[in-house]
Amino acid sequence: MSNDPSTPSGSSGDDGLPEDLARVFRDLNGGRDLPPEVVDQLKALGITDADPAQVAAMTSQIQAMFAPGAQAKGVDVTKATSAAREAVTESDHAMGERELGLVEQATRLAALWLDQVTSLEAPALTGRALSRQEWVEATMPVWASLVDPIADGLAAAIRDSFTSRMNGPGAPDLQALGMPPGMDLSMLSQQMAPFVDRMASTLITGQTAQAVGALASDTLTATEAGVPLVTDVVALLPGNVAGFADGLDVDLDEVWLHLATRESARMRLFTAVPWLGPQILAAVQAYARGIAIDTDAIDAAVREVDPSDPGAIQEALTGGFLNPTPSPAQRSALTQLETWLALAEGWVEHVSVQATKNQLPTTSAMTETIRRRRATGGPAEKTFAGLVGLELRPRRLRDAASLFAALEERVGAQGRDGVWAHPDVAPSAADLDDVLGFVERTAAGESSASEDLDAALESILREADERGDSSGGDEDDSER
Repeated sequence: MSNDPSTPSGSSGDDGLPEDLARVFRDLNGGRDLPPEVVDQLKALGITDADPAQVAAMTSQIQAMFAPGAQAKGVDVTKATSAAREAVTESDHAMGERELGLVEQATRLAALWLDQVTSLEAPALTGRALSRQEWVEATMPVWASLVDPIADGLAAAIRDSFTSRMNGPGAPDLQALGMPPGMDLSMLSQQMAPFVDRMASTLITGQTAQAVGALASDTLTATEAGVPLVTDVVALLPGNVAGFADGLDVDLDEVWLHLATRESARMRLFTAVPWLGPQILAAVQAYARGIAIDTDAIDAAVREVDPSDPGAIQEALTGGFLNPTPSPAQRSALTQLETWLALAEGWVEHVSVQATKNQLPTTSAMTETIRRRRATGGPAEKTFAGLVGLELRPRRLRDAASLFAALEERVGAQGRDGVWAHPDVAPSAADLDDVLGFVERTAAGESSASEDLDAALESILREADERGDSSGGDEDDSER
């Protein structure tokens, strides 16, 4: 076989193989020439007589399979977005001018109502109507960031399984695979690493597209899941809102106003409390990063397929390989996530009720309807739960809403919103267990702070008076 780099592309080397293809096989064998037996088998397959275009296509496919690419790990956002958009194309809702304007009007009215009940502000926010496809495109980057840790874990598990199979005691019989002794399987397993990363990326990308597409058909507002998927608009999905309103004994315009007020409140919270959104995202990622991959299932799938058939490998690995038993670290992340979600949604619910109770006659009924919707979830949410192993659900919503209501009664709206000043002073899971205790501690802290401020002001004024007296006495002495 010729190793002369000057050999023209597509021409035959000394062994008669097309040079481009021979170079790929040499790379897979650690840069060494292939054993003569392997060359003879490749010739027997008719490679030397194949059409040059077919050889070029085969070479390109092999190189793409094993060479690192621009998207070798994690979720391919572009492909996931395209697949999810395609999934909702036929069912997407064509929006009219009335719906486009209605979101803007409802958002402006909600802003006026919220200004009366909270000091948290987000003056730059505007209303926007989104189709399902637009919601997919706007939110996919955040969903992908939450799923990426799972793709990394899956790729590592598959790599370990292949390496163990090729290099361990249970290594495959070379003769049975049609390869004579002399092939360096350890080198081949290293060369397969980019391919495995890409395969895991393809699997996770497809599952992410399916999950986000399902959510796009169900979500009413851009951030209804409680995750800061967008940060610059108050967005509603008119098609989904219309479907939701069909089953309610509430005028459609009122449904719009209720949802716009809640979404506006949620966006105010994420905007005015900049640490909250990153904390929620970090908790989801921490949970996903700790997910254990069922390596026994991976090993079983790898044993069942022909390593020379990438399609069969990918098909075998489409099953579920997430270990359902959470680790201690995951349980801690889940507790923190559920607490943040409950607190955020509890504040949003309480503030929205305060803003609309004197404006919309159906506030109580709509509040309970939305609360049940968030508590029970639906098929779309379960689809995403199957992907990351958890449900984005504020399980302690009632406790959190009660906490903020009690805070407002005890320390006023300013004190209620003041607990968002820093994560160290925000309520914890333990505080949701002892709402009254937290309220009293917060009130006592505010009282103490007020007393300290009064004492400081009194001290400053007293020192100023003493300096004035001293200055005045010096002037009198000099005059005498």
